[in-house]
Amino acid sequence: MTIDTVQSQNAKTVKVRQGKNPRRLYPHQVEAIAALNSINTNDFFNTLVVLPTGAGKTMTATMWLLPNAIDKKKKVLWIAHRHLLLEQAADSFALNAFDEILLNRNSFKYRIVSGQHDRPINIKPDDDVLVVSKDSIIRNLGNIDAWLEGEDELFFVIDEAHHATARSYRRIIEYIKSKVASVKMLGLTATPFRTSEQEQGLLGQDPLFTNDIVYKVDLDTLIKRGILSTPHCESCDTEIPLGEELGLNAIKSIESLDVIPEDIADHIAKNKNRNRFIVKTYFENDNHLKYGQTLVFALNRLHAFELKALFEEYGKKYNIKAGVIVSGIKAEFIGIDVSNAENERQIEAYKNEEIQILINVNILTEGVDLPKTKTVFLTRPTISTVLMTQMIGRALRGEKAGGTKEAYIVSFIDNWNSKIAWVNPESILLPGGKSFIETESENKRRNIRIISIEKLEEFVRIVDETVDTRRLESIDFIKRIPLGMYVFSFIDENSIEHNHQILVYDNSKERYLELISALPAIFIEFKVDDEVIDKEILNDIIALCEDTYFDNDMIPPYNRRDIEYLMKYYAQKESAPLFIPIEREPLDISRIAKEITEKDMRRSEQNDFINAIWDDEKNLLRVYFGNKYFFKRQLEIELDKASGDFPIANDECNTVGETIDLTSLSLYDICMIAPQKGRQLKDSVYASAKSKDGLYCCANPKCDNIIESPHKALFQIDHIVPMSKGGKTTLDNLQLLCRPCNLIKSDKL
Repeated sequence: MTIDTVQSQNAKTVKVRQGKNPRRLYPHQVEAIAALNSINTNDFFNTLVVLPTGAGKTMTATMWLLPNAIDKKKKVLWIAHRHLLLEQAADSFALNAFDEILLNRNSFKYRIVSGQHDRPINIKPDDDVLVVSKDSIIRNLGNIDAWLEGEDELFFVIDEAHHATARSYRRIIEYIKSKVASVKMLGLTATPFRTSEQEQGLLGQDPLFTNDIVYKVDLDTLIKRGILSTPHCESCDTEIPLGEELGLNAIKSIESLDVIPEDIADHIAKNKNRNRFIVKTYFENDNHLKYGQTLVFALNRLHAFELKALFEEYGKKYNIKAGVIVSGIKAEFIGIDVSNAENERQIEAYKNEEIQILINVNILTEGVDLPKTKTVFLTRPTISTVLMTQMIGRALRGEKAGGTKEAYIVSFIDNWNSKIAWVNPESILLPGGKSFIETESENKRRNIRIISIEKLEEFVRIVDETVDTRRLESIDFIKRIPLGMYVFSFIDENSIEHNHQILVYDNSKERYLELISALPAIFIEFKVDDEVIDKEILNDIIALCEDTYFDNDMIPPYNRRDIEYLMKYYAQKESAPLFIPIEREPLDISRIAKEITEKDMRRSEQNDFINAIWDDEKNLLRVYFGNKYFFKRQLEIELDKASGDFPIANDECNTVGETIDLTSLSLYDICMIAPQKGRQLKDSVYASAKSKDGLYCCANPKCDNIIESPHKALFQIDHIVPMSKGGKTTLDNLQLLCRPCNLIKSDKL
């Protein structure tokens, strides 16, 4: 007997059951649905529901969609970025399909589409609910045309909506809205939009969710209602010293990426004393009875398997078992394949309490429902409040939500010598804690600390007697303090998230404003329409931006990496990054130097004055400099300036070079040898090429490309008479051509 057909596990018909749903909604879910009912009177909307982890976002959305969309034969498109989230959503539609809310339907169909589920080509017009992965749908948008045909209204859900600022999500949204007249878009998230980039893209300028947040509830409220567990925070000092070996690059990596460098992570992972301390904490004094089902957040794969071996060694006595789930396909250094299927088996075993400890790396931070979890072990620190919120949220499912009455958040604290501003879970969970909201003072201190990390290299160079920093030290100190910073994040080609800041000074503010306003035109010019820019094209764009907007002699200097990361960010988000201004006057130590000089303080008075300033907790100088030695060294330089004792550079030379007329050099060489002269010449060429409307024009009268544009980056300065034919680099022999015209001319030479 041959089997010709099988039943799909990814495309199913849901039969509506009779009677009442045994799953009842909590008050906050009822409130959220009421708010959605109110906004649903609009022909279309773009709104958000914000519920903490464990509060039932998926259940809330599906219980609203079943009567308002499915029962009225309106289609639902549900998008998420993780496979487990897709299955969770589909299951919620099926499990809650009862005739008490579905009055007009006996059945409906759903289909899950992703790399692990059904294929986009199999989407059928009669599917009622499409639950699709972002990556599958963005590559196959045409496959939903027939499904959308004839629809005048669509309910569109974006799960974990804080990811929706990426270009791929925007493309999907724009495509859907071009096909359906009335799109009702609902974003679900547990993560309030704390980062500046997220606020900008979701609720700020150029927002995705123009109707703001239709409903939100905070952690404290749900804890008081018993829907979330009562959290107990425990801090365990490992007494492992790590700060001493933490170099500048490592600090910058942690502060910008929230990634502990691999060598340091492996060093921690292999520390047998630290690992045994973590495991013994779980078992000693019968703590395993208190902690129960426990999620362990590990540093990396190596760390996860090191801990697993120890947990199982100690657990034999109590019949306690441990499992590991990791992101990625292969843990190469240990030769173990870790497939997605294996991850799912481990999760199921944990849900069924066949294993009591689940150690994970980069997976269980969002979206997966594990209600029996009573404890989380935070064996990896983080600087991200968002990530900390997601990790501790795994243990917060309360008794009324099928979880536990008490939850334990156990942090393992290493000695980093206060070099890193790690997030403390208590600041989020305890009454009166942050509850996801930073005060203005906290925000200011955090931003200045970010600047401090970036300025470390400058401080180190100044105290290094072998490095000539006289040009930097000669400018007013306040001009060495940033006016503010552009803040943004992006996912690189290796799927690593970068949190980046560009420090903006007096000398670069206008240049960045010009560059950012030109980004749309630059991306059109280079035909960039993907989230990942081809490496060769990226280098060409960076070179163009450097040549057009920046100079080699800028003090402080610009950073090429800033331009690179700005391009990568814009490729994904297609929006300007948010600029955060910095109140820099309190950081200007030239004022302190002036006061010391004017009061003619004795040495002892001066020392007392400086120490008092440094020890004042309200003073931001300590946050900015981070190190008292750096602070005092900088202050000495400013005191020398105030007293007129600042050393003048002795640039005498005993050789004389041949005199060369600058006009015989290329513009590039002039910019290298005499940057100020080169910049003046460039500015004059741009100015002379402006139309009466203030737009730049191509000098080629036969140009059929760009006629006029406000963006310098779309043009190149060119010699009218080539230098190879005796032409000089003078204003009357320089012209502005659009890039295509300049390329054509170059090809003819």
